[in-house]
Amino acid sequence: MTRRVLAAFLLAVTLVASCGTLTGAPPDRAQPGGAASGGRTPCDGVGDDFPGDVKLARCLTEWFWSRRFQESGETYRPITRFVAYRGSGGPDCGGQPAVPENAFYCPYGHFIAYDAAWLEAMYDRMGDGAVYVVIPHELGHAVQAQLVEDFRFNVERELQADCYAGASLSGLIRVGALSAEQGDEEELLTNIRAAGDPTDVWWAPDAHGSPELRQQYFAHGYNEGVGTC
Repeated sequence: MTRRVLAAFLLAVTLVASCGTLTGAPPDRAQPGGAASGGRTPCDGVGDDFPGDVKLARCLTEWFWSRRFQESGETYRPITRFVAYRGSGGPDCGGQPAVPENAFYCPYGHFIAYDAAWLEAMYDRMGDGAVYVVIPHELGHAVQAQLVEDFRFNVERELQADCYAGASLSGLIRVGALSAEQGDEEELLTNIRAAGDPTDVWWAPDAHGSPELRQQYFAHGYNEGVGTC
């Protein structure tokens, strides 16, 4: 993902991977603002390395949701902290300790924390799509907390956050705040697939969804916009 450097084929290619498909240009209804914004955002810097991409993904995703809430007559509440940790040295959440190789949104304090070594390893192995999947997904949980979403099963919460992640990315691409380069579509779907559950025990309290389901919900939000989530 690069900022404001439009690839000639900007999402003109149809990609099929399992049940997830990213098709054509992102929808107008996924925009955080009008096309007149010209990609102008309050986010400084360019995502050309891991720290830069992490900073940019957080800033742009929160900007997207701030605009969406504003359009709906609501006020988005930014997260209070964005905490990088390593191994088991992360902040606890409601008395539960942070675990290695994880990223999470904590409703007790309205913050996000992530194992930086784990995320950077994915970034190096699978490309910058790792950052643009994980961080928008966790911010999707922050949005859920503000919309008072109620879920019977955890997997429903996780799949909606995947849908929100896809919708926010497509909205940012649509207004020129982000642009897709060749191979980015594959990276996004590869990263979301890698985060899928190894089994189909969808009713488990920590279930996130199978790789195919996670790709499907991410692609659904990407192609159809926030309203479909």
